[in-house]
Amino acid sequence: RGLQHVRPAVSEHTHVTAADGVIEVVLDRPEKKNALTGAMYAELSAAIERADAEPSVRAVLVSSVGDTFCAGNDLQDFVSSPPTADSPVVRFLSTLAGTSVPLVVAVQGPAVGVGATMLLHADYVVAAETASLRYPFASMALVPEAGSSMLLPRVTGYLRAAELLLTGEPVTATRAVELGLVSRVVAPGNELEGAREFVARLRRQPPAALRLTKRLLRADETTLRSRMEQEMGLFVQQLQSPEFGEAVAAFMQKRAPDFDAH
Repeated sequence: RGLQHVRPAVSEHTHVTAADGVIEVVLDRPEKKNALTGAMYAELSAAIERADAEPSVRAVLVSSVGDTFCAGNDLQDFVSSPPTADSPVVRFLSTLAGTSVPLVVAVQGPAVGVGATMLLHADYVVAAETASLRYPFASMALVPEAGSSMLLPRVTGYLRAAELLLTGEPVTATRAVELGLVSRVVAPGNELEGAREFVARLRRQPPAALRLTKRLLRADETTLRSRMEQEMGLFVQQLQSPEFGEAVAAFMQKRAPDFDAH
């Protein structure tokens, strides 16, 4: 069967399809490097929630259009609508942390901010050789989110995680495999095919056993959610800081920020 649209999209920049036990989500905002808006977060959350609600679903596959996987949050959208307890971004992060459905991601270029931290919740990540991961929170006068302050050290070890989070410097696809942040690296243009190959393997597995196994692998959900709440509290606090104001101004004016004045 061909893929069928799940329902009319809330966001024109997010396409959700479902067929044969797989829900696919495509981020389609290449002109803004697939930076996430509130509507796009809502679509991602709804897709994962539907997967959780349908026992036959064996995987959620996330990919994007263009030369960038995801540039993180849409800065203007984020500044104008800061996260609150019931905001789309918080709903997405909670849904991401709580899902028992295997999450597979195809990354074809830069994955920045939440574009990189969401991969820590994935169960299989296929990256093109042109892909890179970047966690620029401290550079933007913010703090890590999506549980990355807990998950990243677990994957890479503390010292490597500290380097990535404190400097915000990018990680190449090859290095990401070595650090355990990516499952497989492929030639550019083959990342979605590689992700679908893995999804095909999952489709041959019993769905309940898949979910129970993932739940065991992610057994510390309570601790993770507590860390995510702590991160978000500090994140919102930093959004109101002079440091963040300078970071945004520098970004908009395409200049280096001067944090010494703040």
